[in-house]
Amino acid sequence: MRNEPRNIEKETLSNGLVVISEPMAHVRSVSVGVWVRTGSRREPSELNGISHFIEHMVFKGTAHHSAEEIARSVDSIGGMLDAFTAKEMICFNAKVLDEHLPIAFDVLSDLVLHPRFDEEDIIKEKSVVLEEIKMDEDNPDYLVHEIFTQNFWRNHPLGKPILGTSKTVSSFARAQVAECFRRWFAPENMIIAASGHLEHQQLRDLVAREFGQMKPSGDHYADSAPVPQARITTKSKGELEQVHLCIGVPSYPMVHERRYAIAVLNNILGGGMSSRLFQNIRERQGLAYAVFSELSPYRDTGMLSIYAGTALERAGQVVRSVTGEFASLKEQLVSDEELRRAKDHLKGSLMLSLESTSSRMSNLARQEMYFGKFFTLDEIIASIEQVTREEVREIAREFFHPEHISVTVLGNLNGFQLTREQLAC
Repeated sequence: MRNEPRNIEKETLSNGLVVISEPMAHVRSVSVGVWVRTGSRREPSELNGISHFIEHMVFKGTAHHSAEEIARSVDSIGGMLDAFTAKEMICFNAKVLDEHLPIAFDVLSDLVLHPRFDEEDIIKEKSVVLEEIKMDEDNPDYLVHEIFTQNFWRNHPLGKPILGTSKTVSSFARAQVAECFRRWFAPENMIIAASGHLEHQQLRDLVAREFGQMKPSGDHYADSAPVPQARITTKSKGELEQVHLCIGVPSYPMVHERRYAIAVLNNILGGGMSSRLFQNIRERQGLAYAVFSELSPYRDTGMLSIYAGTALERAGQVVRSVTGEFASLKEQLVSDEELRRAKDHLKGSLMLSLESTSSRMSNLARQEMYFGKFFTLDEIIASIEQVTREEVREIAREFFHPEHISVTVLGNLNGFQLTREQLAC
């Protein structure tokens, strides 16, 4: 299976800002994103949540546009304007028809270069974010993942919630917001990526016009890799009908040479309807409606976690079924047929995702952020194809040990306890 070579162009402005484009001749849309190499991981604990708060605040008004004008500007041309904050990045992005790229770029650049941070808006937005935190805390599968992550990377910024806490968000002052913005939203921390019906020169001219005068902030940041902690945590929440379980082990960082092999293992374990966890726990035993596994890789660490929601009396059985799958992957080689299915699933998902301009734009920015280079589809497919049954078993043997397993149980627990002995695998 051959694929067209990707026509990716990249250049770095004199102030350190990276510009990347990839034309897609057969589409009419363009997706463009401003990516900032920061996120909740970079925050001191007393300012936990301030990256996400800044992401909100830039939409409240700039030197040139009110909040309503920002919302209307992209709506009125049938486009989409969005933003998100993650542990290691913030992204502001727009998707529009090719002819409207200059309008979208004008809005995006205004957001990230000229936010007002009005005192009154800050007070109002704090209330909005506090409601967002409450909404998420009312969502049990979000909450169990959040408690799990905080315990897994305890006492490290990676374990802190992206939204912050009621206490930290309530304390934010305008001076702190403006100072973090000044230090982090600097050209040496930024990548501007676009994909779709465009030419690189057009993007480069837009970027140079708006961002060319930016000065580097010179704010150097380094932190240590977190040490995963295998903790068993139970939290009672009386109003819940289900027990929500999160079970996880350490995994590889984003750039690890075995990243494709662990993606294959994750797919076999809990990455779809034909996965072992889904077939065993849901289909054969009828213990859960939702059960899946996922990888969370970062620049210097990673985590493989499993989620399931079940009835209290079946929680122990679900845990035993998960550790049983761990043991099976350590003891026996997966079948050729199972390996083939996992590889095809990964390749299919990847190819389907790259049909969208927004996914391709995101793929460009992330590859630049973590690897500083771009992989062709052929290279990625070849790497997936090289994964062997033996390698999958080696990874299972590396990570699936009872002393490495972390568990969080959330629900109306009625005295339910879990011991390390029950995690034997």
